[in-house]
Amino acid sequence: MSAVTEERPARSAGRTPAVVRLLVLATFVVILNETIMLNAIPRLMESLHVTQQSAQWVSTAFMLTMAAVIPMTGWFLQRFTTRQAYMVAMTVFIAGTVISAIAPTFLALLLGRIVQASGTAVMMPLLMTTLMTVVPEEDRGRVMGNVMLAISVAPALGPTVSGFILQVGSWRLLFVVVLPIAALITVFGLRKMTNIGEPQVTSIDWFSVVVAALGMGGVVYGLSLFGENEIGLGIGIAAAGAILVAVFAFRQVKLQRTDSPLLDLRTLGHRTFRISLALASIGFLSMLGAMFLLPLYLQNLRHLSPLLTGLLLIPGGLAMGLLGPTFGKVFDRFGGRPLVVPGAIGALLSLAGFTMFSLTMPYWQILALHIVLMISLAAMFTPTFTIGMGALPAHLYSHGSSMLGSLQQLAGAFGTALTVTVLSTRSTQLVSEGATVEAAQLGGMRVAFGVMVAFAVVTLVLTFMLPNRAETSEGSPAVAH
Repeated sequence: MSAVTEERPARSAGRTPAVVRLLVLATFVVILNETIMLNAIPRLMESLHVTQQSAQWVSTAFMLTMAAVIPMTGWFLQRFTTRQAYMVAMTVFIAGTVISAIAPTFLALLLGRIVQASGTAVMMPLLMTTLMTVVPEEDRGRVMGNVMLAISVAPALGPTVSGFILQVGSWRLLFVVVLPIAALITVFGLRKMTNIGEPQVTSIDWFSVVVAALGMGGVVYGLSLFGENEIGLGIGIAAAGAILVAVFAFRQVKLQRTDSPLLDLRTLGHRTFRISLALASIGFLSMLGAMFLLPLYLQNLRHLSPLLTGLLLIPGGLAMGLLGPTFGKVFDRFGGRPLVVPGAIGALLSLAGFTMFSLTMPYWQILALHIVLMISLAAMFTPTFTIGMGALPAHLYSHGSSMLGSLQQLAGAFGTALTVTVLSTRSTQLVSEGATVEAAQLGGMRVAFGVMVAFAVVTLVLTFMLPNRAETSEGSPAVAH
């Protein structure tokens, strides 16, 4: 898919283009698959005779592959047409699903998950780039709100859907159920989808590909080791990954002189985009930190089953996704500030509420705090994405969406690593002071949420720096170079 051409498909005012609706549906399915294995770890251990640490790699490998592939999507989306990019992404995803469903060994399952993630990594940048290309500025908030359905509801539904499926069948059924749905969406999408723009014939810098994959993968993997109490090793690998990311960045600056970067860092030359990146990253960090801590609290300290945990948390994800379109319409009419500032305040207050965890906190209170947090994040994300991407010239849309996806992966890994480290450190300290294991874990969770509150304060400050709308000089439609 090209950056953009001067022509846009004709469309009725106020209607979401069919190509965007198709991409939202496909993205929903592939992102749902990202979290669908969380409840299946015990089944995998029993069926494939692996340890819990090994079984966790079905999620870790998926995350690492996403981190490694996403930086390449900026080049990929410029090189291929919309239909070609969609066909490749969904075909690769389906191939990974088939491999996973019939995997005779754990290594085969791991390969299937890696292939799945390679297809998934393309879908979100493809959706964001297409949206910014075909939707007029005055409608972007409403359409971006619809995208929130794919971004937020799918991950929230994953563990609950898998909980229901695992009640009636084996872990293989998780892939068997997804397979026909993905196949139908792919066939229907290819029949209805139109190409947006013209592809640009550019060469790929394989050195950048290798360095980006090793660098991003190293940072994410190093941070993930914090969750396994391998903090020293994790710091070493993450630091090595960060050095490679720096090498990658210098390489891109050099390649920009010939307009052939794998990931165009000129997106960072736009102040509004930088602020939106920071806002989105800290927002994802807070969301994923909460998504990590809440199941631990509910299952380890309140002794709820994974299914009940999912059912308790699903209203927040649903509220976030379902209110996205409404927030989008508000943005189109009034701009971003009436949403991002109250959203940041709501996130701050809800995270502060979680610092008052107790072993007897009513479930309705936990539910209410989680719903407020997710709604607040939705109020922030919809205008933040729209204003940030709108601040870029059109030929940088694919690179902007790629960078947004990359930062999302890093923020998620950092948020999880940070919460694990704080939780573990504080819990160990409390145990050494004579506290019970439960009391120590509870104290650790309170402090971890306190750290999330500190990040929420930074978010609130950043919201006042974000313009109400993308500046005309930055956000006006541009033609491809």
